[in-house]
Amino acid sequence: MRLSKAWTVASKDFKTYTKKKSILYSLFYFEVVVSIGLPFIIRFIASKPGSVVALPNLIDAFSFLFVIGAALAPVGIAAYSLVGEKVQKSLEPLLATPTTDEEILAGKSIAAFLPAIFINFMGALIFTVLVDLFTYNTLNSLYYPNWEIAIILFLLAPMACLLSVGYNVLVSSRVSDVRTAQQLGTLILLPLGAVYVLSEVNVLTLNTSSMLIMAAVLVVIDAVMFYLVKATFQREEILTKWK
Repeated sequence: MRLSKAWTVASKDFKTYTKKKSILYSLFYFEVVVSIGLPFIIRFIASKPGSVVALPNLIDAFSFLFVIGAALAPVGIAAYSLVGEKVQKSLEPLLATPTTDEEILAGKSIAAFLPAIFINFMGALIFTVLVDLFTYNTLNSLYYPNWEIAIILFLLAPMACLLSVGYNVLVSSRVSDVRTAQQLGTLILLPLGAVYVLSEVNVLTLNTSSMLIMAAVLVVIDAVMFYLVKATFQREEILTKWK
């Protein structure tokens, strides 16, 4: 696979996405709510007597939302990546070039992964700074940085983002409508949402060991998704059978 060709595909997609306001909004709205809104909820709780006991579990649960955010952010881009271009009549020229399937898929994946993970990282940075600012007097120490947020940002979030990108590119290559692709694409959030709910009801503890196990599971699932996407991507079918 020629990385230069993959980057050419990604660069073309970057230019396309900057002109689509709906895609840009999908990158930012969740991150803004989580990174700015949730610290103020934590600030309110931190002002209550006895909150020092409940704060760590609450903060850890909220921080896991950046894993969900990493999976949500690329949905709009990756779901649009193939079916959107098909609708706009710009996909056929790309598929007709000597670019290989692997280079096309890699380019589409890069174009969805990089902006999503960058926005997620910036949101997490704002979140951690505000949480430290709002809880220092209550906890008498800085809560961040710690191992949990490091695992979330550098293991879980990238793995969740890659899984979402692969799944949404797969969906985008199999359907013929952008709205359908986006609706099906959000289904990837269900297992991550279940983990968040379980942590909130104290069925699952989001500590270092449990998150490392989740990261290992995501690595395996990402590998399976990669081979599934590669095996099912058929440019001839996309060119001839999509209506």
